[in-house]
Amino acid sequence: MADNLMAENAQANSDGIGKPNNNPESDRFEPALSQISYQEISGPMDKGLLLLCDHAGNSFPEGYGTLGLPESQLQRHIAYDIGAAGVTRELSRLLDVPALLYQYSRLLIDPNRSIEDPTLVMRLSDGAIVPGNARIGEGEIQKRIDTYYKPYHLRIEELVNEMKATGRVPALFSIHSFTDNWKGKKRIWDSTILWDRDPRFACPLLAALEKEQDIVVGENVPYSGQLKGDCLYQHGTMNGLAHALIEIRQDLIATPEGQSAWAERLARIIGDLFAGKEFDEALNEVKMYGSHTDHTVGSTEY
Repeated sequence: MADNLMAENAQANSDGIGKPNNNPESDRFEPALSQISYQEISGPMDKGLLLLCDHAGNSFPEGYGTLGLPESQLQRHIAYDIGAAGVTRELSRLLDVPALLYQYSRLLIDPNRSIEDPTLVMRLSDGAIVPGNARIGEGEIQKRIDTYYKPYHLRIEELVNEMKATGRVPALFSIHSFTDNWKGKKRIWDSTILWDRDPRFACPLLAALEKEQDIVVGENVPYSGQLKGDCLYQHGTMNGLAHALIEIRQDLIATPEGQSAWAERLARIIGDLFAGKEFDEALNEVKMYGSHTDHTVGSTEY
């Protein structure tokens, strides 16, 4: 897979972000090999943006079945971020940038948590007992870390380094979704931006979304972007890369039409941001901002 990427990168154009790749041959969604925890969408490495989708899938590797859960539970938000994968794929196509998606259910192991986080492997999630995790031992947790968690994070590191090698430091954009109803209470936001201390990407993106007339936008709700050890902490905060995380309400992207609409909205906004010289130059720099959570280990229940 890496060899294919390098060959494609050698032919990549240097057009700016916001110009879609309409070549069906190069716009392929590469299926993961057996047991590989991620799926990868190739794209030019010199565009300055890498898309991530930590909770893209609700499947499990061979041998795990469904962790003892009925199929109905796997269609809920506890298993994956509904609609996030579709938005990520279409946004990758529209902006012509690479993307990496974690293909297994977050119930197997959550790649958006630190290894020390107690919610790394959920035994109980939103009222549902996960039988395959209920009595899990340290040995099995370590196996899942080594087999599924670490390869995803290693591939992110590799992609970042490959992108840096083009002479352009990439920004990271993580795409998530949140359930529209939590414990009987309707959530009012259409989308929210989560961030910690690095404002370079998150704040301009938040401001642009707030200018949209037809949506309600939140900041660091219903979760906080200040989670020590999460994916963007590991790859953004700790490496001085500009980054932002968007949460989109799941009922808005539960269908292909909704996913396309949100991808088009984000492609327009992000394309406009990257077209600004000052914004583009700010992101093309390694700068350490640290984190509000440098001395804590936090957890968030989705």
